[in-house]
Amino acid sequence: MRRALRVLKAGRSAVAGLAVVGILVGALAACSAGGTGARDEGPARSDPVGSTEPAASAMASPSEVPKSVDAVRLVKNDPKVSTDIKRDLQPCVADEYPVDVSYGSLTGRTANDVVVNVMTCGDAVGIGTYVYRDEGGDYRNVFQAEEPPVYAEIDRGDLVVTKQVYEEGDSVASPSGEEILTYRWSKDHFVARSRTHNDYSHAVDGESPTPVPAPTDGG
Repeated sequence: MRRALRVLKAGRSAVAGLAVVGILVGALAACSAGGTGARDEGPARSDPVGSTEPAASAMASPSEVPKSVDAVRLVKNDPKVSTDIKRDLQPCVADEYPVDVSYGSLTGRTANDVVVNVMTCGDAVGIGTYVYRDEGGDYRNVFQAEEPPVYAEIDRGDLVVTKQVYEEGDSVASPSGEEILTYRWSKDHFVARSRTHNDYSHAVDGESPTPVPAPTDGG
């Protein structure tokens, strides 16, 4: 999933680069035609054609870099986290813990919320996901899911929780499907907005069901 997000971002960057090249080519063509460029067509616009959004220079500046938190300490000091998760949360190598941490706006506050995913060291299976809300410097647990395998992400202000679905015989690397649940903050808690179920094909992984022979007469 995280790899797919990186591919998507790379694709967006490539499209943006092609747009810049197109603008430069158009400008060179106008000059070579002997005209006076944009002045032949009237005054240039300060915002994109067909856009009702303000010019880029008038848009709000990006938010400040989020203040990092000690996610491991946050989880281990949280009374809501199960003792099994706390016990299993150990360094994989040296002082490197199997946790992913995301910062973003989920609960409507100016301060960033914190999403912590706890995983296993060997196969990176999510065993617990938690959302912490910054309340004056104190972080309060406002969401948790401890039914592995589970992983949570921030998507445009929504909390998206993905749970892999395994059937008998599935390997850890090849689940049968997934459940995707989308939550949105409402007043003082998260409310489920949608649920999507995806079934995976094992054929693309080189796996296929064993054919069952047809019955024969007299057999």
